[in-house]
Amino acid sequence: MSDTPSPPSSPLAALRERVLRALDRKLRQTSRMSRNGLRFSIFLAGAMGVAVFSLVFSWVADTALAWQRALHTHYTWATLVLLPPGLAALRWLTLRVAPQARGSGIPQVIATQHLPPFGVAQTTLVSFPQALWKIGLTAVALFLGASVGREGPSVQVGAAAMLAWGSWWQHRAGVRVGFHAQALLTAGAAGGLAAAFNTPLAGVVFAIEELGKGASLRWDRLVLAGVLASGFLSLAIVGNNPYFQVHEPILFLREAWPWIVLAALVCGVFGGLFAKLLLGGVTGILPAAIGQRVQQHPVWTAFGCGVVLACIGASTHGDTYGTGYEQVAALLNGHPIETHWFGVSKLAATVASYFAGIPGGIFTPSLAIGAGLGQHLWQLTAGLADERVLVLVSMAAFLAAATQAPITASVIVMEMTRSQNMMFHLLAATLLASFVARQFCPRPFYHAASRNFRREALAVEAASEKAAKA
Repeated sequence: MSDTPSPPSSPLAALRERVLRALDRKLRQTSRMSRNGLRFSIFLAGAMGVAVFSLVFSWVADTALAWQRALHTHYTWATLVLLPPGLAALRWLTLRVAPQARGSGIPQVIATQHLPPFGVAQTTLVSFPQALWKIGLTAVALFLGASVGREGPSVQVGAAAMLAWGSWWQHRAGVRVGFHAQALLTAGAAGGLAAAFNTPLAGVVFAIEELGKGASLRWDRLVLAGVLASGFLSLAIVGNNPYFQVHEPILFLREAWPWIVLAALVCGVFGGLFAKLLLGGVTGILPAAIGQRVQQHPVWTAFGCGVVLACIGASTHGDTYGTGYEQVAALLNGHPIETHWFGVSKLAATVASYFAGIPGGIFTPSLAIGAGLGQHLWQLTAGLADERVLVLVSMAAFLAAATQAPITASVIVMEMTRSQNMMFHLLAATLLASFVARQFCPRPFYHAASRNFRREALAVEAASEKAAKA
């Protein structure tokens, strides 16, 4: 007998079979579209939440800075008295409630790229409760007068918020949307930076150059859309205003090229040494015997760093306190600042603040250090170069040297000052500065610092598994 199936008994039965098959295909297609649409909507909602968190963080940090300025203006002695015990108390509190919230926050996010997704180690580094603590502790550090920034912490806060949002939908809401932990972390971290600086394009570049270095990320439209959504929501709420208001456009003259090259070389040397100091820690600059004792007493170390910060602040009339935003804004607009050696003093204050082990980033302080170094170079030119050009180029060059992320540094400085006409010069200076810095500190700062956090997180995970077995 033949195996060929028999034809339908009637034309009506054949028509009904074709209609049923078409309906089945349509239902499956609609189901896939609904699932993808739900996935996309949930992801964008989380990215918008990251923008809101960043903006709230920005408001809290700006309020703390305003209080610090008012306190220093009316009671200069108060900051000197509060800094040492305040940093010691802040370090003690950080160790007790949020040990993974110390420092910038960007190394913690980079460390999560090499950990099991949604595991104990990963969630330890970007825990949402610790992120909330990081907002408050960073604000306290700014109020005390520490030389820290909020933009790096915004990266960790954004990553923690996005990971918690995706995890809730997958494991608690019962909606299997299939989010990848790496995609959530990348979108949240880069979105936090984009919203903090009000620079959507810089957020995308940061995600590619920094978070994508050494990790195979899934570059789909979901991640990029999430980063841009955070940045554009920030623009919609705050307005299309640059981070630094430059009242007159900064113009480039061909005669400035030699000075731009010199600025890149100087910032490359200082930036490389700056990163090396931060990675070495307070024990790296002390004799071995003293360094071991200091390492055993982190709270007293923070107290000593507070004394150093207070002395630097007193000698610079308070210019080194906080992020350095006001000083950079003044220099970009050609206005002098009172401190003659602001760049070098700001570098020392930022190193002391980092050694204290408190929450706070180095992003904005690095821009302030670069601006100060640009002012120093301009003073050497005896007016032969445009001060604002050297300040702008030195900002990007020092940031690139400290982080070894030249494209991110170029784009972020260009976007935060709306200096598109200087993009080529910024890129040339950052590439040269990054190359020079690599001779002093071969490993990029954020990636080198992430190794310690990764080891700590894996130790926490191992202890958790051991306790569970017991």
